[in-house]
Amino acid sequence: MRCAPTPEEGILRRLSKIAVVAVVASLALTGCGKNNDKTGNDGKSNANQDVCKTAKGDGPKVGLAYDVGGRGDQSFNDSAYAGLKKAVEDLKATCVTGEAADGEAESARETRLKDMADAGLNPIIGVGFAYSDAVNAVAPNYPNINFGVIDGFDPDTKPNANVAYLGFAENEGSYLVGAAAALKSKTGQIGFVGGVHNDLIKKFEAGYVAGAKSVKADIKVDVKYIEETDLSGFGDPAGGKAAAAAEYQAGADVVYHAAGASGSGVFEAAADAGDGKWAIGVDSDQYLTAPANEQPHILTSMLKRVDVATFNMIKSVSDGQPLTSYQTYDLAHDGVGYSTSGGFVDDIKSQLDDLAAKIKSGEIKVPVKP
Repeated sequence: MRCAPTPEEGILRRLSKIAVVAVVASLALTGCGKNNDKTGNDGKSNANQDVCKTAKGDGPKVGLAYDVGGRGDQSFNDSAYAGLKKAVEDLKATCVTGEAADGEAESARETRLKDMADAGLNPIIGVGFAYSDAVNAVAPNYPNINFGVIDGFDPDTKPNANVAYLGFAENEGSYLVGAAAALKSKTGQIGFVGGVHNDLIKKFEAGYVAGAKSVKADIKVDVKYIEETDLSGFGDPAGGKAAAAAEYQAGADVVYHAAGASGSGVFEAAADAGDGKWAIGVDSDQYLTAPANEQPHILTSMLKRVDVATFNMIKSVSDGQPLTSYQTYDLAHDGVGYSTSGGFVDDIKSQLDDLAAKIKSGEIKVPVKP
């Protein structure tokens, strides 16, 4: 799965400069001695089975630096945790985790990674493109430690020798759920809610719109972003709910989100909008973690296998053959896909699978820009 960066990936080179503010968030590392569980009134809870508290194996000692929202977001970070959990179970790994704060400075991410490196953790994985610059700044000082970045990029286009940039073909998976949205729409109008208006999230939008129009050329697609540049757009359920509610009120009956923890607000909006209104999840199979009243409204989820990338990175170090440079997890390599929980897409599954086969064969070229 090793490949050189594409021109579209080059667009992402400087994204992690955004949302830097003067206040440095305090470092939060958790391992066997500190509780990082979170339980709220919004239906999410991750209080059970934090493997880093009980892991006592003699395998790799892993550092996992979560993106904003941390474990319990029912999306991107939780998928990374699933890969870490598998490494604990299958590779006898132990682990330490840290979590980013809204609006934290670049120096906070660098400090988090340095502390992990000084503790002898290997590999160290940053969850999210916002860690790219921090990893590239820290990694050269620890040549014997392997780093990975989910959705990572090197701003100088010359990858560090001890860094793996773990990317995904989000546009391909989004194409499939876009087709599902159009096939299920009764109004001929669907919506998209992005967390932050950057080139990464626009890959989701591009695939979604292309997939929808491939099966219904005259479909109308409403597009809204919670934030233009501020990464808090990935941790704003209220903003997600407001954006989705506006699209439902305007006539959309299916809304897809690529907004991290903000997606919980999209599901709330779908449930509030009533019968016939659907939402589409992202990253994980979000039907499985949604409250019971929202599950009947979750049509499908675009699966982005962050768990696979996280586990593969850890295993490569355990095997003595660490991944480096650009790694792409696409549809052909089970890096993206769609979920079937709830049975709501069973009647169109053959159509979606036919589209997937055409993407894998190269017959369908999915755009990366809207």
